Formats: sequence, structure tokens, C-alpha cells
Amino acid sequence: MKRLMAALMALSLVAVACGDDSSDLEEFNVAYFLEWPTANQVAQAEKTYDAELGLTVNWTPFVSGGDMAQAMEAGDIDISYSQGLTPFANFVTGGSDLLIVGVAVTYADADNCVAHPDYGVTKDNAAQTLDGQKIYTPLGNVTHFKLLKMLEHLGVDTGAVELIQSEGGPAAVAALDSGEVAMACAFGGAVNQMVANGGNLVMTGAEQEDIGIRVFDIISTTGDFAEAYPDVVTGFLQVTEDANRAYNNDRAPFIDTIAAAAEMDRAATSALLDAFAFPEKDLQLSDAWLGGTVQSVMKEQMDFFVAQGEIESALPSYDSYVDTSFLEAVE
Repeated sequence: MKRLMAALMALSLVAVACGDDSSDLEEFNVAYFLEWPTANQVAQAEKTYDAELGLTVNWTPFVSGGDMAQAMEAGDIDISYSQGLTPFANFVTGGSDLLIVGVAVTYADADNCVAHPDYGVTKDNAAQTLDGQKIYTPLGNVTHFKLLKMLEHLGVDTGAVELIQSEGGPAAVAALDSGEVAMACAFGGAVNQMVANGGNLVMTGAEQEDIGIRVFDIISTTGDFAEAYPDVVTGFLQVTEDANRAYNNDRAPFIDTIAAAAEMDRAATSALLDAFAFPEKDLQLSDAWLGGTVQSVMKEQMDFFVAQGEIESALPSYDSYVDTSFLEAVE
């Protein structure tokens, strides 16, 4: 399917040309995270999506990728931007009709677990110092997956630690500050805050990548929305691509706008953006991402959760839950 930017300004013409029944669509709903600065938030803040698509785009903040998936299942959200891969894979494993249509951001160092200084936890002694301790973490997302893989690598008996369900980044900071948990896991600004408050990383993002842990978020939609409004999906990806390219060329002019959209101060925004990368179309379509690796990582994660007793079974393949046709139509 080919799409010209000019056609996005006249969706009725696109509907005739491409079979996209957009004439009945006046607005759509997008999920995103606060305190999670991304290149596309310039287009979000400046309403570029609305202008290019000729539609009202309603942006709704969420606290987890699982909540995004539930909202898509309920029909309340049409596109999720920067949804975690793990909750997506969990939901499609359970039968949800969802599709990955792009890679939003990669961030090995922006999702991690921080130890309380009083417990003296390091990668060398974690098997001993975490024995019988409490860990505050989200469950069923990539942070949870990273934690379990890290504990396995460090020789920690996962049956001897108590995992406490996280209620979000600020709650993770509060839990670690209280001293009631030996370690807290989170993503975004909460990680930086916990380190600033005196905590220490048990493993760095680079060390986790060395043991095969890849961390990235996706752009997802529902099968129904993709089928009914393919040019809206492609148009969303086009605006995102343009924003990524402008940011990757020179991010300096956009920091303040991104910070305001993420509801963060400039320094914290810059610190997180230093740990982020926003892949452009060609890279996303390569074998390193949507050309095969994303599907393989989903399978690996779900098989790992089966082995850990977290879920009963994984799907034989996750290939059908990645659709690159929309991104391929981006110019």
C-alpha cells in the first residue's frame, strides 16, 4: 500500500484509493507513558499527528503496558505507543487480537533494578544477600523478565525471594527509600531517582545485554483497528518517523518540548534521553528488529516465563503478531 503525505490531509480520498473506511472516523485514542520522554512527543505536543491525519488524536497516559493491552482489548485505546514487549506477548499468548506495527524506543539503561545501600547487594554476592529478601517490581512486563533473568544469571534462588507487585515508578522510589525491600525495579525517571537517593545498580544495562537481555518498546494496535483504518496506522507511523529523524539529526531544539510533554524537568529528561535510541524505518524493518528478532525475543520471553512457572504455555510462534506492511508504506 502506497501513501503520500498529501493524501493524509484528505482521508476521504485515501479511503477511496486504498479501501480505508476512514470516513466514519473523527478521532482515535493513543496510549503513552508520562515521565517517559520520547522523540515523537514533539509531534504530540504540537498536534502534528492531528494536522497530518486530519483527525483528533486523544493521548491517554498509562502506568503499565499491561494496562495498555487491557484498554486495547476493551476498545478504549486504538494505538499504544512505547508499550512493553513483554506485556504485549503475554496478552497475545492469552488470545488477544493485537499487532506490533513498529519499534518505539530501545533503552537498556533506562529499565533496571536498584538495591538499597543497607543490604550491600552486588552482582558478586547477590545469591547470598538477596536470600529471603523482598523485591519490589512490576509483574508480567519486561522489567519483571529482566529481573528474573538477572536473578537466574546471578545464582539467586527465585523461590527464596518475595516479589511485591509495583504500583508504579514513584511507589518504587518510596518502597526502596523505606528500607523495607532489598531491591526495587522500575523504568524511566524512577531508576535515576533511586540511584540518586543512594541505591546501586546490581547489573548495568550493558552487562544485562551481554547475557542476552534486550530491552525495547513497541508500537501496537488492535487487529480490528488495523484492518478498518490501515492508512491511519500508516499515517501515525509516518509522523513518528518524521519526528524520530528530526530528533536523531539534532535533538537540542526539542528537549524543552519533550520535557513538558513528559511532565519532567529538563535535566531529568536529558538524562533519560541519553539512555534512549529511536530507530528509524529501515533499521526497524531489518533482521535486527521486525525482520525476525522481535518475534524471536517474544518467543524467548514467553518460553522463559513457562520455565519459571509464571505462565502455563507459550505459542509455537509469534510471527503472526508482527505486521510490517504499515511501516513499509512510510516514506
